[in-house]
Amino acid sequence: MALLRAHRGLPKHKALIKYLSEPGVKALLQKTENFYMQDQQREMHKVDAELFFVIDEKNNSIELTEKGIEMMTGVAEDPDFFILPDVGTEIAKIEKSAISDDAKIEAKDEMLRDYAIKSERIHTVNQLLKAYSLFEIDVEYVVIEGKVKIVDEQTGRIMEGRRYSDGLHQAIEAKENVTIEAATQTYATITLQNYFRMYNKLSGMTGTAETEAGEFWDIYKLDVSVIPTNRKIARLDQEDLVYKTKREKYNAVIDVIVEETGKGRPVLVGTTSVEISELLSRMLKLKGIKHNVLNAKMHQREAEIVAEAGQPGTVTIATNMAGRGTDIKLGPGVKDAGGLAIIGTERHESRRVDRQLRGRAGRQGDPGSSQFFVSLEDDLMRLFGSERIARIMDRLGMKDGEVIQSKMITNSIERAQRKVEENNFGIRKRLLEYDDVMNSQREVVYKRRKNALYGDRLAVDIANMFMETCESLIEDYQPVRDFEGFRLEVMRIFSVQTGITAESFQKDKAHDLSDLLFHEVTAAYKRKNDHIAHLAYPVIKKVYDEQGQQYENILIPITDGSKNIQLLVNLKKAVDSEGREVVRTMERMITLAMIDDSWKEHLRDMDELKQSVQHAVYEQKDPLLIYKLESFNLFKAMIGKVGREISSFLMKGSLPSGQGEQQTQAPRAASAPPPPRPVQNLTTSRSDLPPASQEPQKASPVVNTAPKVGRNDPCPCGSGKKYKNCHMVEETAQS
Repeated sequence: MALLRAHRGLPKHKALIKYLSEPGVKALLQKTENFYMQDQQREMHKVDAELFFVIDEKNNSIELTEKGIEMMTGVAEDPDFFILPDVGTEIAKIEKSAISDDAKIEAKDEMLRDYAIKSERIHTVNQLLKAYSLFEIDVEYVVIEGKVKIVDEQTGRIMEGRRYSDGLHQAIEAKENVTIEAATQTYATITLQNYFRMYNKLSGMTGTAETEAGEFWDIYKLDVSVIPTNRKIARLDQEDLVYKTKREKYNAVIDVIVEETGKGRPVLVGTTSVEISELLSRMLKLKGIKHNVLNAKMHQREAEIVAEAGQPGTVTIATNMAGRGTDIKLGPGVKDAGGLAIIGTERHESRRVDRQLRGRAGRQGDPGSSQFFVSLEDDLMRLFGSERIARIMDRLGMKDGEVIQSKMITNSIERAQRKVEENNFGIRKRLLEYDDVMNSQREVVYKRRKNALYGDRLAVDIANMFMETCESLIEDYQPVRDFEGFRLEVMRIFSVQTGITAESFQKDKAHDLSDLLFHEVTAAYKRKNDHIAHLAYPVIKKVYDEQGQQYENILIPITDGSKNIQLLVNLKKAVDSEGREVVRTMERMITLAMIDDSWKEHLRDMDELKQSVQHAVYEQKDPLLIYKLESFNLFKAMIGKVGREISSFLMKGSLPSGQGEQQTQAPRAASAPPPPRPVQNLTTSRSDLPPASQEPQKASPVVNTAPKVGRNDPCPCGSGKKYKNCHMVEETAQS
């Protein structure tokens, strides 16, 4: 039990890993684990009782135990520090209590606030534990110039601009004591599979697709065809050498490097992480062997290092990034010496990556060799090595320094790799199933967004939003016969005094009421838009006539009484359309902005939903089915909310009025403009506004994007005088 407890608490502890390589220990651990995991892990709580947290290395997850929660709670001196309140039960209690309505609302808000704080607290602690226990520097990430950068497991390259999500990156930054940057917000998301599916035709070429043929067919319905090599392969692929410990394995690697370079052969040593490449580099320095290191920290020298890698006696230590997609050209005399020697210091989880390393040698019929060195302490052997391998090793009774080279062992390792590949494929396939749900939503949102971006079918989309909002208002208020609430909500959203009477609201069909309200809204919207065009056109025409040669666009302020926006309108289009381009620009900008904001929040909600539905397995339910149902409800609510917000702004949005004078400016110049100055005031009186915009208005700020000209700078008009002696005098007089 003590052995199993140590393994569940810190499976990556080096002393434990070394102990598990001793004869009989690994088999004992597996036997004990099987005993406590039987009957739905009924006895596992006895093992975890003394642990603060449990690590599941295979699934890369971590979980606080009861003892861990008690310890954290004791530090905070709050018994409920990590206990999430049951929202449904608590709300029911508040509703049944004999307090006032205002007090009930306040109590609900307080309870929800407490839930949000505790939920975030638990999440933060889990992410910190994961950062400290599962993520290792120079393995999963590197620290360069005070920044934490992720290393791609497959290619060994730095993934620039990529950050771990859900606060994990911030937790690692805290661990490494570097500047903690703000959490990123996802604006758009798509899996690679669905991204590739967007193309009408798919094809590709790689030397290692054969091992993934099943996945290519399942996901893309693509066949993998193996093309024979141009010249016969002369490379000698040797069986794996299996050692007891990593120390023995690395010593053997160094000995082989010395032996092969003595023959005049270049050697390429493949490693799985930056950490191992630097360890071997230190060992070679102690031996006095000159070598190059190519890893995520040295990627700038990749071309130079790969160019030298084929010269006689050259030693290159590299992660998976070693010259991918290029041939290592052999120097003089190397072919006669036996070609490039490939040494793999560890088997990767994927056979494909191992084949890529082997494929560095023996190109175009050149001679070469490849051999992998494996130890019982390697991650692959620890996590996925079968009991059979452990039994064989115990039976053989390996002593320190002994090596086993057996076809049976190599096959067992490849079976372990296949097991990992199947596991990873299962994860990818499950992820794709979840993303397929998102994909259907993504297509709807992006279609609307595209319509807004290019103006195609935008009028139809807006009409549909008006209609959907009208229908939802009738559906919300007619069944409960709340005519007053309905009338007020119509005023709030559309700023329209509806002609529907209380009597007709009670008696008429919902469909007829929706149609009537829709016609009232669209008529008011048309009147308001005509008024905006009529009001803006004379000003725009004047600007175009006087300064059309200098300016391409014009800034026009629009407000709905609470939000202020600046519309960047094309001057020529606005004149040609007699001011209607202002309305079209407003429709495009508002639709785009509100879709983007709501979609961003929806992505966050979907992420949280995906996490929460996983608990459904405890009820013997499929999380994916629940995810599909709940995500549809979330999406439906999001679309309804977007439609209402866009409808509301478009109905209320108008040119500002009131005490502050509003200035329209032309910020983008086709040629060097004179210093910025007011072009024309856009002011309206309350009586000028249509009924749809009778809302309290706020002044829109003046936006000045033209370059600032200093007092003593040459005047931009080209007169040769200083600005203060030229146009500045004129502008001061005007203002």
